[in-house]
Amino acid sequence: MSTPRPEVTAPGPWHQPRPREVILDNGLRLLTLDLPGQEVIACRTVVPVSLSEEDPAHEGATAMLARLLDEGAGGLGPEEFALALERHGAVLGAGVVEGGLSVDLDVPARHLAAALALLADALAEPLLPESEVRRVLRNRVAEYDHESSSAPHRAARELIATMWSPRCRASRPTAGRPETIEAIDREVLRARHARVLPAGSTLVVSGNLRGLDVPALVGDTLGRWQATGVAARAVAPEPAPDAARIVLVDRPGSVQSEFAIGCPAPGRSDEQWAAFPVLAYLIGGSPNARIDALLREDKGYTYGIRAAMRPRAVGGSFVVSGSVRREVTAEALTLLLGELDRAREGFAAPELARGVDFITRAQPGRWGTSDAVADEFAALALEGLPLDQPERSMAAMQALVPDDLSSAMARLGVDGWSIVLVADAETVFEPLRASGVGPIQLVRS
Repeated sequence: MSTPRPEVTAPGPWHQPRPREVILDNGLRLLTLDLPGQEVIACRTVVPVSLSEEDPAHEGATAMLARLLDEGAGGLGPEEFALALERHGAVLGAGVVEGGLSVDLDVPARHLAAALALLADALAEPLLPESEVRRVLRNRVAEYDHESSSAPHRAARELIATMWSPRCRASRPTAGRPETIEAIDREVLRARHARVLPAGSTLVVSGNLRGLDVPALVGDTLGRWQATGVAARAVAPEPAPDAARIVLVDRPGSVQSEFAIGCPAPGRSDEQWAAFPVLAYLIGGSPNARIDALLREDKGYTYGIRAAMRPRAVGGSFVVSGSVRREVTAEALTLLLGELDRAREGFAAPELARGVDFITRAQPGRWGTSDAVADEFAALALEGLPLDQPERSMAAMQALVPDDLSSAMARLGVDGWSIVLVADAETVFEPLRASGVGPIQLVRS
């Protein structure tokens, strides 16, 4: 006798973890999440150091400071500090996004107290040794040159320069350009560090916290971090007045053409936000999405074209990127722009349901580790969002109707698209011009 197939039911509502919140005397906000079974504790500190505050002559100073925080601190030299981290099985790293500075620490639970002391030293008393400063600055100049030789990096850099006003910090690389990096020295970095403040910053600690008095441990370490001032919040970037144009970056001999197409878009604080990730997924978020199905599956022009929402601390952008064979560049661009126009005609209910199901049913799996949970709450803190925003956003996605996607799409590319191609100009320029896509600005790389 055969056994009947069990009925598969839809999953129930997902409830995200809820942190405990404490504000320390120095203004540092502490969020703790006890996650049984997660023996590696993830600590994420976010400091709202706005890149728009950087001196234009020293752009990249914040990113360079981040790269130096673990090069000695609190009286320990670079090697001593590295050995101290290693002794406790801890890993410390830092980086910068438009909204501020992020310092990450992962450590076994039994070494949390010692690791928090090292984190506090890195934030409050970085050594910034002269030799390491010079090394990091040299590396950034070399890194910039390497990025220039990469078509995707070059396209991304040109896209922000095209899309955002040159008055905005958002139009230039977060880590700076050679001319600004070469003007930075230790004193510039010291001045930038003076803007790293506990007040307005957030520390997220997640993992198996059983038996750990985390507020006391943090109070004895980062609670002693003292610096005065007012944290600077990021502002929304201003679109360039001539953003709707085509920029062709010449890459002689390239056998592929790299696309980067974008426009300003809402950020996660927008009331309609729930519709935008679904919209991006349906347009170009998977191999079954519209642009990929056309250009990869049907035409065979590409290995993949993707679309994504890229939220910032304030606002954001919608970006389509990927590469095609150079001989089909003009046709591929025409088809791609045609698909973006077709998206304005709307989406059927089954297509919407497919996108909502993928995003909402995959989301809980992304919260399975302490570092993923800490990363999400750190991002919420840096963007000034409510701590239950992910759960509310998922509920809003499940309530979407096709008209919501149409309304969201109507807000994208309103004033046209910023289009960047990194390609062999000798091969693609004339076909592009003949296609009638618009005036083309040629840039020699």
